[in-house]
Amino acid sequence: MIKQFAAALMTLALAWPAFASTPVNINTADAATLSHSLDGIGPAKAAAIVAYREEHGPFNSVNDLSHVKGVGPATLERNRSAILLSGNETEAKPAAKQAAKPAAAAPAPKQAPKAAPPAAQ
Repeated sequence: MIKQFAAALMTLALAWPAFASTPVNINTADAATLSHSLDGIGPAKAAAIVAYREEHGPFNSVNDLSHVKGVGPATLERNRSAILLSGNETEAKPAAKQAAKPAAAAPAPKQAPKAAPPAAQ
């Protein structure tokens, strides 16, 4: 009995990634991609996400998805790490929220004044 339980547990552990969310850009993905990539998002919610995006423009944060009917806090948290807003940046990481500030350019070193050319004799 214990061996069967252990085998079932191992099978579930190995199959778990199949149930996990797949990273997806919610600002560019179509409804089919959203429904296949995000946990708890079926075809109807995915279509609602696309319709909301087309009417209101791109999502600026993961939390903006909460404005879509049927997408609640539990769904957001379950998928937060898989939701991309653009490129490879994710909203899930707090550091990604802050735009990287370019380093301030160091002032050019001051050069010593050039010596006057020698006077002609």
